[in-house]
Amino acid sequence: MADRWAAVDMRAREVKRAAFAESRRGWKIARERAVNALTAAWNLSARQLRRVRSAPARAQHELRRLDDTRRRLETYRAEWAVERELARLVRGTDPIIVGPWLSEVGYEVLYWIPFVRWIKSTYHIKADRLVVVSRGGASAWYRDITANAVELFDLMSPEQFVEGNNRRAAEGGGTVKQRGQTPMDEDVIREVMRREGMASARVLHPSFMYRLFQQFWLGHRAPSFLERRTKYGLIESPAIALPALPRDYVAVKFYTAASLPPTEQNRRLLQSLVLKLAATRDVVMLDTGLTLDDHEDYRFDTASRIHTVRGLLRPADNLALQTAIIARSRSFVGTCGSVAWLAPLLGVDTTAVFADPQFLHGHLQVARRVYQVCGAARFAPFDISALDQLGIEVHTTS
Repeated sequence: MADRWAAVDMRAREVKRAAFAESRRGWKIARERAVNALTAAWNLSARQLRRVRSAPARAQHELRRLDDTRRRLETYRAEWAVERELARLVRGTDPIIVGPWLSEVGYEVLYWIPFVRWIKSTYHIKADRLVVVSRGGASAWYRDITANAVELFDLMSPEQFVEGNNRRAAEGGGTVKQRGQTPMDEDVIREVMRREGMASARVLHPSFMYRLFQQFWLGHRAPSFLERRTKYGLIESPAIALPALPRDYVAVKFYTAASLPPTEQNRRLLQSLVLKLAATRDVVMLDTGLTLDDHEDYRFDTASRIHTVRGLLRPADNLALQTAIIARSRSFVGTCGSVAWLAPLLGVDTTAVFADPQFLHGHLQVARRVYQVCGAARFAPFDISALDQLGIEVHTTS
């Protein structure tokens, strides 16, 4: 009997232990569930709190995105508007006045002439409809576009040209870039029509190009945008009488610019560079002595092999003569800008010198691409400030 009660007691204890264990396991599961629920609730609250806190930033980001989209659409609309205007401009049979080009040589060579060439090709415009208006004999650069040209200095004196450009710059916030027609443009256009006997004419003004390429120059358009709206090609030397020149020479043109400011260091380095060139070959300096823009020619000490055409250039043909001299040279060395963009298109190896590349990056990228595509001569940009940084002395006596 005692053994039976002992077995019953043991069984009761086992049941009690099993029930207690099950109860503990239940409490543990319940506790874990409660903790998990609280953790989930806390995480959800923290996430919602973070979302609430980040809402202004997200709203700002969305506003910026929408603003970028709006600006992009405005850019596209502005560009489409220019192209529609161009399509309307070239319709019919009226003569088309190309220009007048009144500003920098560099933009004319690197952008304006390829732009005009593209328009002529794209809209199948006959050459005899086009009349180019430029200055200094630069109409020779348009020879493959049209033979019809009017020299600006046949319409006004150099003094009137400088005065008019100064007035345009003052009215245009300090720039001579032709972003719109000014009274000076309109006066030139009227005089061209009178001289050419035009009863009516369309005007392909540089402002079309400036409006269309503005976003590209600001870095908001890919190079393909420019490539689809320009047509580059080599330029032939104009048929013009040349002064007496050495048989073999390097053409050199250094002038002050934002890329090559007139500091004492730059003057010293450029003087040394010119003397170094003259030590082994003849050098023809293209300093014009003309004051037709805000650039000033660098002046250097003379040497036996340094020649200058200063005093031989007239406003009406100075660019044509410089073009012909460069085209006959062994190579060209000069300030990065102006005729440095022209020389490779004449088939002349070019060293384009600068000290401050801040305003050149986009233009250098364009030049490198297009010169390679159209088979131009070698083009080598050269940062002259590197000479001092490397401790290299280029000075020599002739």
